[in-house]
Amino acid sequence: MAGFINYVSESFNELKNHVTWPTFAEAQKLTVTVAVFSIIFSLAIWGVDTVFSNLIDKYFEWVKS
Repeated sequence: MAGFINYVSESFNELKNHVTWPTFAEAQKLTVTVAVFSIIFSLAIWGVDTVFSNLIDKYFEWVKS
């Protein structure tokens, strides 16, 4: 148990004294950047999924015939 308390104490000290936190404006800019790239990436995955789904549907239609 003492090891866990020591770990939490050292982690808190590290976050408080040694981490350089971004400014609010920088955090907002980075949040918008992550949101935009997440949307673009999800649309790209949706597009690839749609294309492969259609190809597989057409393949099985061709096999049935």
